[in-house]
Amino acid sequence: MALSKPMDLILQLTSAYFERLYNSPVKTKAITSCIIASLGNIVSQKISGAKFVNGENVVVYGLFGLFFGGPIPHYFYQFIHPIVRNPLLLLLIERCLYTPCYQALTLYMLALFEGNASKDAVKQMKRLYWPVLSANLKYLTLLQFINIKYVPPVLRVLVVNLIGFLWVIYLAQQRSRQEKKKGMRK
Repeated sequence: MALSKPMDLILQLTSAYFERLYNSPVKTKAITSCIIASLGNIVSQKISGAKFVNGENVVVYGLFGLFFGGPIPHYFYQFIHPIVRNPLLLLLIERCLYTPCYQALTLYMLALFEGNASKDAVKQMKRLYWPVLSANLKYLTLLQFINIKYVPPVLRVLVVNLIGFLWVIYLAQQRSRQEKKKGMRK
């Protein structure tokens, strides 16, 4: 009996999440993306050996998730799904058009949220863009294909959130390494 309590809680949380996702998808995706990006940044900092969590970085990633990480993918897929039904064509469009633009936006906006001037944000984006984009295309394409082709539509957002959590950790690691290199050159 006591072992069923945690399972009941998980089922209640999952049910509430799916209900909110159905009734208020953009808001739910924005809040979920905010939480995932923030947690991913915290995990990245801990992996890097930080003794204290840099709260400003957590806020930066959270803001990106809230304003961009949830809404933009929602509207992209809402627009593209009625037009493109073939999973391979959808993957091709997503990987060749959407992903390069979204990665550039991500890097630029994260730099702006950190307080960098637009000129400096562009410089930082240019330094990280190709390594991040190539890693995204190399490591996430198969996962995206599986998600598009085999995951039931009701679970796709959940799967993307899990992938996104790992991606935020990778992205935060790359940005942190870049900042350390930049600091060493000064």
